[in-house]
Amino acid sequence: MSESGAARVRLSVDGVAIEVDAGTTVAAALNLAGACSGTRVSVRGEPRAAFCGMGICQECRVTIDGRAHVLACQTLCRNGQTVRTQKADAR
Repeated sequence: MSESGAARVRLSVDGVAIEVDAGTTVAAALNLAGACSGTRVSVRGEPRAAFCGMGICQECRVTIDGRAHVLACQTLCRNGQTVRTQKADAR
């Protein structure tokens, strides 16, 4: 439990373990993990990140537990989840 009394969940973002409050979206966890500078790159190589926060723009697509193109802003974090950004794959 956190100081606020909320349950916590542990997940991995680009190989880095983080812990967030239960109910946190993957997009918010990415921001907390320092990946707010982008989750993927456009076909022209420009960084992209969550923009609309409601699944319309699809700029927050990531790979979660091996499943590609999942919308981070529409997905809640859960224990043991593995999140990979396209930027991490490009390294």
